Amino acid sequence: MPNLKDLKNRIESVKSTRKITKAMQMVAAAKLRRAQEAAEEGRPYAERMNAVVTNLAGGMDLNEDSPKLLIGRERVNTVLLIVATSERGLCGGFNSSIVKLAKMKIAELVSAGNTVKIYTIGKKGREQLSREFGSYFFKHFDLSSIKNLSYEVALSISKDILLGFNREEFDSALLFFSRFQSVLVQNPTEHRLIPASFDGIEAKKSSYEYEPEKDEILEELLPQAITTQVFTALLENAASEQGARMSAMDNATRNAGEMIEKLTIKYNRSRQAAITNELIEIISGAEAL
Repeated sequence: MPNLKDLKNRIESVKSTRKITKAMQMVAAAKLRRAQEAAEEGRPYAERMNAVVTNLAGGMDLNEDSPKLLIGRERVNTVLLIVATSERGLCGGFNSSIVKLAKMKIAELVSAGNTVKIYTIGKKGREQLSREFGSYFFKHFDLSSIKNLSYEVALSISKDILLGFNREEFDSALLFFSRFQSVLVQNPTEHRLIPASFDGIEAKKSSYEYEPEKDEILEELLPQAITTQVFTALLENAASEQGARMSAMDNATRNAGEMIEKLTIKYNRSRQAAITNELIEIISGAEAL
């Protein structure tokens, strides 16, 4: 028979846990609202920037003198994987799904004979990848001291990436993050950052005349476009993280409630059994007299 005191302590412990998970769910809901608004407000700007650069590139005759950020290098030997995750856990499979997608790409690139370097954004991705791929690490960007994501954060990251590319430390770059769809759905995404890739935008031959030349404009715009893409990925990640955490804490709160109900039933049954045994002993003693 379970000890009544142990059962009571366990019930109180689960109730305390439920209070914590409920509070975390409410905090995540508040943060999600702000993060979702930021992600949705940033999408039109990113789409417009992508359209401008793509239309510029579509009207050019690309050759070896075109910007390397646009056409890439002739041979791709070293690939940089930028893996963006969160600084904190307790958000379900948010981090592990991004890391899993990155690991699949690492295996694919290594089997093809490429050299892989990893740039991690956020502590959780670094922790998971360091177990197998610690020797591949290129750089790490710490988000722990950053309370609000801003364009300056993305600018710092993109400067690191562009500096490494200009020094020929890698030949192309892929960005891994989670695109926010809803509280229940966050889609792990792989996006080619270098050479520039603009999803969902069709290149069109432009009839405009540009001053200065298109390649000069692109030399200026491409780094800004890459920074914009990094910033958009960070905003999408922030919304996805809070959505995943809200869902995970909601499930944890429900599970805690179910566990409390089961433990309470078990406690009542054990208590009733103890009372019954005491009555039997009293009656047996009385009859013996």
